Amino acid sequence: MLSIVVPVFNEEESLALFYKELRSSLKSDENYEVIFIDDGSTDSSLKILREIAQKDKTVRVYSFRKNQGKAEALTLGFEKIKGNCVVTLDADLQDQPNQISLLQAMLDSGFDLVSGWRKNRKDTFKHVIFSKVFNFFARTLWGVKLHDYNCGLKIYTAECAKSLRLYGGLHRFIPLLAYQQGFKVTEIPVIHQKRQFGKSKYSISKVWKDLPDMFTMFFLSKYGKRPMHFFGIIGFIFLLIGFGILTYLTVTKIFYEQSVGNRPILFLGMLLVLGGLQILFTGFLADLMINKSHQQNSPALKFSTE
Repeated sequence: MLSIVVPVFNEEESLALFYKELRSSLKSDENYEVIFIDDGSTDSSLKILREIAQKDKTVRVYSFRKNQGKAEALTLGFEKIKGNCVVTLDADLQDQPNQISLLQAMLDSGFDLVSGWRKNRKDTFKHVIFSKVFNFFARTLWGVKLHDYNCGLKIYTAECAKSLRLYGGLHRFIPLLAYQQGFKVTEIPVIHQKRQFGKSKYSISKVWKDLPDMFTMFFLSKYGKRPMHFFGIIGFIFLLIGFGILTYLTVTKIFYEQSVGNRPILFLGMLLVLGGLQILFTGFLADLMINKSHQQNSPALKFSTE
């Protein structure tokens, strides 16, 4: 069974045409379900989705009381699926439903996630440039050689989709999250159309939100299971520099009888030592919490023949 998850936010103008094209792209004898996740739309999107669901029993609609974000919408959709493979795509018709069959063929060849690659992207120049910069840094930092991390058109095995726990801006890193869990990830070029209805939800202000999200992903991927390796190195460097400054001031005070009480470097040394200790204890507490979490979620086996 094929499950299709469609996050929707203020897409009243394109929904009817999107649904028509989606239905025409699916095989008549194919067993499928369509799950629309209304992300707190303020226009008539929810009303249109309810009308569609009343006429088509393969359609289910879920709606948030307020806008939660695409990551939360996808997570809810993955929780509700019944199929053994899942397609996600946006309802703005920039990604074409008739491309689903191409992704299905690639998934059947042995992959767990196939992401669309908007090779000839039909967005504004600034969106294309920001996307290229984002994807360049993503490839450089994590080594997952994809051209387009954030294409809305993707297909997953159900196991892969249900393993994802998305929040905030982590939907932009879905291929990386799947890859880190051992799933086989690839991409395939897909047709991308110019937006005909509504406005893009990706504003320039979101570029600044991508930066902390990228740092979060870097930390989780490199140090998520060993935070002390991150905090310990930084804390040790701070302590080393701080103790070096204080040692220097101590020597000048004892052997050269120089006044150090009013020297700014004294306060810098003290600040570095205190900051280093705080960072070290932060890493220690993070390690302790992870250790406790693993003990609770992985109880020790007394006996097993497996």
